[in-house]
Amino acid sequence: MPKVTYIEASGTEHVVSVANGTTCRDAAMDNDIPGIDGDCGGACACATCHVFVDPAWLDRVGRAVEGEMEANLLQFVPDLSENSRLACQIDITDALDGLVLRLPASQH
Repeated sequence: MPKVTYIEASGTEHVVSVANGTTCRDAAMDNDIPGIDGDCGGACACATCHVFVDPAWLDRVGRAVEGEMEANLLQFVPDLSENSRLACQIDITDALDGLVLRLPASQH
């Protein structure tokens, strides 16, 4: 199973094994990762699963597409960055084994 590393704003790391097809939001919720609330249940209707994709992974994960729901929601996060994504919109595959996601300080 692919592994994903979630790094809290404090620097605390959580490495979890994630089944293919699982979203990064669901993996975080299933493993009690602090800083990922996912209030909408993964329906891309809030921004409480905001993460920063490590720059080394951004090309593989991709960016939020302008004009689509994810990009529209991200406009409301206080610490928007070019590598901001919603974890509910990142599906795990073998190609993402080793993915690193950082959690914003605003979500602790």
